[in-house]
Amino acid sequence: MTLKSVFNSILFLAASATAAASVPIDLSVTAMGSAGSGNFAPYYVASNNNGLITQRDNALLDVSLCSRDTLSCGLSYRWGVEALGGYSSTVDYKRFSPRDGWSVNPQHPSAARLQQLYGRVDWHSLFMTVGMVNPSSALLDNRLSSGDLIESANSRPIPQVRVGFNDFQPIPFTQGWVEIQGEISYGKMTDNGWLRSHYNYYNDHINLGQFHTYKRCYLRTMSSQPFSLTVGMQVGAFYGGTTSTYNKGKLISTERHAAGIKEMFKMIIPTGGDESYYLGSILGCWDIQGRLRLPGRATLKAYLQKPYETGSGIGFLNGFDGLWGLEYKTNSRALVNGLVVEYLDFTNQSGPIHFDPTDIPGCTFPYHTDGGDDYYNNYTYNAYANYGLSIGTPFLPSPLYNLDGYLAYVDNMIRGFHVGFSGDITPRLSYRLLGSWRQGWGTSRLPRAESVYNRSAMVEATYTMPLHGGRLDLSGAIALDHGTIYGNNLGTLLSLRYSMNLLR
Repeated sequence: MTLKSVFNSILFLAASATAAASVPIDLSVTAMGSAGSGNFAPYYVASNNNGLITQRDNALLDVSLCSRDTLSCGLSYRWGVEALGGYSSTVDYKRFSPRDGWSVNPQHPSAARLQQLYGRVDWHSLFMTVGMVNPSSALLDNRLSSGDLIESANSRPIPQVRVGFNDFQPIPFTQGWVEIQGEISYGKMTDNGWLRSHYNYYNDHINLGQFHTYKRCYLRTMSSQPFSLTVGMQVGAFYGGTTSTYNKGKLISTERHAAGIKEMFKMIIPTGGDESYYLGSILGCWDIQGRLRLPGRATLKAYLQKPYETGSGIGFLNGFDGLWGLEYKTNSRALVNGLVVEYLDFTNQSGPIHFDPTDIPGCTFPYHTDGGDDYYNNYTYNAYANYGLSIGTPFLPSPLYNLDGYLAYVDNMIRGFHVGFSGDITPRLSYRLLGSWRQGWGTSRLPRAESVYNRSAMVEATYTMPLHGGRLDLSGAIALDHGTIYGNNLGTLLSLRYSMNLLR
């Protein structure tokens, strides 16, 4: 599919929908251009941006349409489509073949792609979404936070079916003092082509055709009170697909994983015993958030996300591992209307040994060891990423940045800080400032002899004005990286976005 045909299809859809119905349709057209000095866009340009920009140099056009309407009997619907295309620079990876040895493998994003395509139906307190929708965090500020540990706004969307409560709902017999929100999704990964083209075919493994599932459940005290507390859990997982394992360029095994109805239900509630305990690649976290209302339409939040893969993490035995954050936000215009400060620690993972004497018939060794933590990696499935970018936090360097074609996370034992500011300089001029520092020690299985580090920062300004019945947003950003994780990189991003309602 060419870039011209993609955008022609969107414009035809817009014209047809406008002529056929009186339902408002929102159109957005964004032109983006970026340049830099490294192989990739600076960290804060690429991160928490739904995978729109990853390369150093880009000249892109983004067109989106969305609409919603409310029907009778508590029924409403919405739909959206977004396409992106243009030029992105090439990055040289490495690839191995037994005949030719190591060679250069140049790669860049496709010239045209579909970013979003979805339909959603809401009925009273329930919803169902089908298609690709840009992911985002359920609790954290997607513009100022470093990113949710399980489902952030960092990667491209996954085609999926998702159902759940469309908001927090009061639990019966609690007189409204306890509310619940939950949802579950099943999706099919579409990044087989990216994995094939970026893998080095030398070591580790590659899984093609895997499925993704996500689920969460939150309980919250009454939100109308000055203070409310939210606690819960969210889990992301892979299952199915075919795993091929290589050792020094030689294919040593191929394993096909079942992905039928039986396996789908096992991913909801493991039944225990046999293979069901090991089925799939599980990554979850405990979430705790306290919210306090302040005078002047402001709120103060404190939150914690504790990651887990095994019993040690579920039982809060991995020390200070997690995302610890404070957030201040006000809905009124102010020089500082948003502030986020976060500490992230992933250095207390249990070591590479996992042993359960019940796994071996007749074993007389009495001790049980919960080990083998390797956050965001798995010994059978791909790393917790989509098109090379982390589905969870981007604070752990994503596989996209591995120029040797290794598809796993090489630094998940990371510790560091992140801070984000936003505010209004004038009624039409706003800004955003992000900064972070981190240090990494490899993984528990492959620790580094010497640690690596990185400092990143970005300042962004946006000017907004009405134009021809719509709205024009002009944004400019300067970002830099310094260190041994992403290298030394200075880059800029300019974007011009025009949005309007087609029936207005």
